[in-house]
Amino acid sequence: MIEINGLSKTYKGTGRKALDSLCLTVNDGEIFGFLGPNGAGKSTAIKCITGILSFEEGSVKIGGVSMSDDPVGAKKRIGYVPDEHLLYEGLTGRQYIDFISDIYGVSRARRAELTDKYASDFGLKDRLDETISDYSHGMKQKIAVIAALVHEPEVFILDEPMLGLDPKSAYVLKKTMRDYADSGKTVFFSSHILEVVEKICDRVAIIDGGKLIAVCDMQELKEKRSDLSLEQLFLTLTGGEDAFKTEEV
Repeated sequence: MIEINGLSKTYKGTGRKALDSLCLTVNDGEIFGFLGPNGAGKSTAIKCITGILSFEEGSVKIGGVSMSDDPVGAKKRIGYVPDEHLLYEGLTGRQYIDFISDIYGVSRARRAELTDKYASDFGLKDRLDETISDYSHGMKQKIAVIAALVHEPEVFILDEPMLGLDPKSAYVLKKTMRDYADSGKTVFFSSHILEVVEKICDRVAIIDGGKLIAVCDMQELKEKRSDLSLEQLFLTLTGGEDAFKTEEV
């Protein structure tokens, strides 16, 4: 579970809050989508949640552990796939996964089992012993996903995870996310691909200008407003619909 209460972040020199009193609870056993236009504060929020960035006000708890009071304990509960590849490219794929496994204390037997499973799922089994610098963008994304899952975190956080993935790999990742949530763990991800979010998420939050403007249950949206797509809701709430109509005119 992720618990965010009154989270605020201001970058020095801007005088503007990138996040403004964000409050959000993401439950165990659900896939939670995190949406917003460019500059809305999505990546800032994710970096605060994962402990990469500090924040001035509020609190973040991962599985009941405070990121401020016990950052190491909170981070141990997270598997994170960032929106850019932050990999040691001089290592092979297998060496990188082993490195992450060592950090989290994953046993040799368990890491081998999970590496084999996920590498097979993502079609990387025969490429694990190649140097990461020789990988394509999509292959690096797959290694980042496997490394984030190898310690079996309680919370799986992804920022724009579908970028660079071919259709088959994107399908495998979506299935992996669903299976992970169905096992009782938490999946939280940001994406601009609203069709994907609409299909796989249980709930969705929309932020704009650093503020939370809506949280919606996808099943309720489908049942009560079958005429309204997530894309239409997003555009209406963020002012994009008017801009789109103006362009069309």
